[in-house]
Amino acid sequence: MTSEEIDKQFLAAYEKASTTSQKFPPDIMLKFYAYYKHATENEGIYTPSGDDEVRNAFKLNALLQIKGISTTEAKKKYIELVNQHITE
Repeated sequence: MTSEEIDKQFLAAYEKASTTSQKFPPDIMLKFYAYYKHATENEGIYTPSGDDEVRNAFKLNALLQIKGISTTEAKKKYIELVNQHITE
């Protein structure tokens, strides 16, 4: 699969995830978050922001768990996650 095909599938998966009305458990939401941020952040590791320190800690932990994968691999994992969990 070419990088253009991966990008096209990634954008389609993002659109699907952004418009779903399905609700997911926190662990799945954190995976969505981590793969998306890793796939789209171009300046090293993304640091969560916001006032909720506990939520930020969970986000940071999710990001640290996938820090060794490439941007392309993060896109592929995001696509897989969407296809696995979003049925609409």
